[in-house]
Amino acid sequence: MEEKDYKDTLNLPKTSFPMRGNLPKKEPETLKFWEEKKVYRKLLEKRKGSQKFILHDGPPYANGNIHIGHALNKILKDIIVKFKLLKGYYSPFVPGWDCHGLPIERAVFKEIGKRKDEVDPVEIRKLCRKYAEKWIEVQKQEFVRLGVFGDWENPYITMSPSYQAQIMRELGKFYEKGLVSRAKKPVYWCPNCITALAEAEIEYKETSSPSIYVAFDCVNRDFQIVIWTTTPWTLPANSAVAVHPDLEYVVFETQKGKFLVAEKLLEEFKEKTGLEGKVVERYKGQELVGIEYIRPFSEKHGKVVVADFVASDTGTGIVHIAPGHGEEDYEVGKKFNLEMLVPVDDRGRFTEEVPEFIRGESVWKANAKIIEHLKNKGVLLYSGEIVHSYPHCWRCKGKVIFRATPQWFILMDVGSKTLREIALEEIEKVKWIPEWGRIRIKNMVEQRPDWCISRQRYWGVPIVAFYCKNCGQVVYSKELVEKVAKLVEENSADIWYELPVEELVGKIKCPKCGCEEFEKEKDILDVWFDSGSSHSAVLDKREELSFPADLYLEGSDQHRGWFQASLLESCGTKGVAPYRAVLTHGFTLDEQGRKMSKSLGNVVSPMDVVKTFGADILRLWVASENFTEDVRISENILKSVADVYRKIRNTIRFMLGNLYDFDPQNCLEYDELEEIDKWAINRFRVIKGKILKDYENFRFNRIFRTVYEYCAEELSATYLDILKDTLYCELPESRKRRSAQTAIYRILKEFVVLLSPILSFTMEESYSHIPGERKESVFLEDMPEEEEVDWNLLERWEKLLKFKKLTNEELERARESKLIGHSLEARVVLEAGGEDYEFLLNYKDFLPYLFIVSQVELKEGKDLKIKVERAKGEKCPRCWIYTESLVNGVCPRCSEVLRELEGR
Repeated sequence: MEEKDYKDTLNLPKTSFPMRGNLPKKEPETLKFWEEKKVYRKLLEKRKGSQKFILHDGPPYANGNIHIGHALNKILKDIIVKFKLLKGYYSPFVPGWDCHGLPIERAVFKEIGKRKDEVDPVEIRKLCRKYAEKWIEVQKQEFVRLGVFGDWENPYITMSPSYQAQIMRELGKFYEKGLVSRAKKPVYWCPNCITALAEAEIEYKETSSPSIYVAFDCVNRDFQIVIWTTTPWTLPANSAVAVHPDLEYVVFETQKGKFLVAEKLLEEFKEKTGLEGKVVERYKGQELVGIEYIRPFSEKHGKVVVADFVASDTGTGIVHIAPGHGEEDYEVGKKFNLEMLVPVDDRGRFTEEVPEFIRGESVWKANAKIIEHLKNKGVLLYSGEIVHSYPHCWRCKGKVIFRATPQWFILMDVGSKTLREIALEEIEKVKWIPEWGRIRIKNMVEQRPDWCISRQRYWGVPIVAFYCKNCGQVVYSKELVEKVAKLVEENSADIWYELPVEELVGKIKCPKCGCEEFEKEKDILDVWFDSGSSHSAVLDKREELSFPADLYLEGSDQHRGWFQASLLESCGTKGVAPYRAVLTHGFTLDEQGRKMSKSLGNVVSPMDVVKTFGADILRLWVASENFTEDVRISENILKSVADVYRKIRNTIRFMLGNLYDFDPQNCLEYDELEEIDKWAINRFRVIKGKILKDYENFRFNRIFRTVYEYCAEELSATYLDILKDTLYCELPESRKRRSAQTAIYRILKEFVVLLSPILSFTMEESYSHIPGERKESVFLEDMPEEEEVDWNLLERWEKLLKFKKLTNEELERARESKLIGHSLEARVVLEAGGEDYEFLLNYKDFLPYLFIVSQVELKEGKDLKIKVERAKGEKCPRCWIYTESLVNGVCPRCSEVLRELEGR
């Protein structure tokens, strides 16, 4: 046989083997396979009756294509659910959508070019529903494209009639417990969106505001009280000033008059105003109580009161109080029975209650006019700017104001055991991952005000309440809610706007005046109450789910959003938290750590990633990041992830390629395997144990690192590299080759199952090419179990591989000096002494195979020495090993193999 023909006698992997990437094209075929074979349904059926693990999906908002944060979130959930299913749990995933609320309503109003007061509520609700339905379908297809398993045909949707009815019933439970109140008190108000906002709908941004010192003239005192404010527009609503009861205050006499300020802030006052003088009087804050002054925009008198929140770190130590425009101010107003003025309308413009020069002006534009007015009156002592954190609407991004309006509230601090107390107790029972989540939500619940649940919009679930036409008495109860909820369940919440009161709830009588004519409440519920009710509308109602959920998983912003709304809602109606554990992930940033924005041009679209790289690259990126912190993504980062993916894929491809002629029925027993193959199996058992633990602890980035290092170093660069001679050159059915194939088969079959929750598409394809009997899908397999490890064997091989590493270093030097090219051109002289020599002597004949060289001479000496020489003899054209005794032109081993092959 001529040299050029020897290649045909090698057991090379079949070149037609299909594992060649091209994920964007191949993944849709896998999606079609999963759908046609109903893999998810079969997997659930397989696990029916097993212990449940319920990951409850926080509903994304149905108003646009999914963004990279959505992809991160859903892929993380999918990895966890798939792992639990493969592990043997019954873990159905019911996706959901949040459908009501301002963004959708605003988008619809923009489309039709009309305002709120120009439309019919029912018509606008129909348009909003249609809008939400469109985006639910779009997002559904995008999530499916990412390889996310779930009940996509039967998701939960907050605008479905049954869900809307359950929201109402949850409100009814709060009514029954006496936890709901309607009151006029300051709330966050968005003048752009024309609605009240809850704490969870506020985001803080750095902004520049006026910073002014204003002197108020005292009545029957010869000094002026100096206040500091950053909201001049609230001065027309002033009704008091507050001092701290224990602070020291001084009257500072200057050429412009006498001014009362806190002693600790006197130097700052002098610096800002440029005034010089002397202290002529001293007072304790408590001694100033009751002093009257003339309000800055009225002839009415205000008075000095005390408040513990007054600070001495900035300003003047005296706070202007406007009960209609601040939460703390409101509480002070209640305590001292102060007048509440709110001379600002829904759009943030001043009403007729203020002087003519600012009537009709927006509060922001009025600031400059107010400052000028104070200056002309001679009471403006200082005017500057301050940069501080200020609340903004998270929908329109505009600045919000505090404004007292009649609103509905869930009360945090009423009852023998308050909602706040219950929630704080339940927080301690929940497992928070990472642990700082406990502290974060605990602080938020401790400090939060009553929950403002009313919104002045159309698109949402109406608050079931009625107003007496005669006396204005408000009437609401759990029983009235139930009557409406039954109609909603059959027709949708539109029925509230379509039917008169008597057809909704029958005849009702005012408990105050006996009148039987009523008007319906026009406000809708906060959408956080909608999604916060999912524990009742979804976990309680769907047979395949259960309460409480084992896990909630969302972004870290949901400590003030869905996590908190769900907690308060569940604690209010059931007295317990709706989840056993809460896992949070960070935000997605660009490569430089910047927030993504269209203006910066750094937005990464998940669907663009899928089209360019494939969904499995996106899934692997998710697994590669420490998602409990903010994560970064860019084309460069994805290319780096794709390089890791190729290493994993090519390793699997090599393993599969060398099983082309292998029948698992011919697997050797463990005791029959070559020692190197036993080592490979035991190393895999260690790797498998680490991966399983990291899945359980949601440490997917550790799995990513473990898998990459395992494929790149242990498999490709070590084990499989050593095996090439056996796999390619030995007789196909030889025991040595069958041993290698047995180990590869056993490792590979479990490896693809281990990786399937992360690389779902690739592992499904890989699994379909594994020889022997298989399930219909990799996801119908069971997650491999941990196995006993032969640590003595691994210890021996750790020592062997250290010698291999040292030898490789010498081989590399020989290559650099042009002594050799391929390692098989080398002869290694290995000198060792003592225990090392005795150890290596046991592997004397194995060393050339381990080092992938042609010859190894083992010598006894004192110290370890490794020398590389040119191999002796001639090169076998079939296996490339050098030998001093060619037989028929090839080495003795190849001669025997060829003779056997030719005899067939």
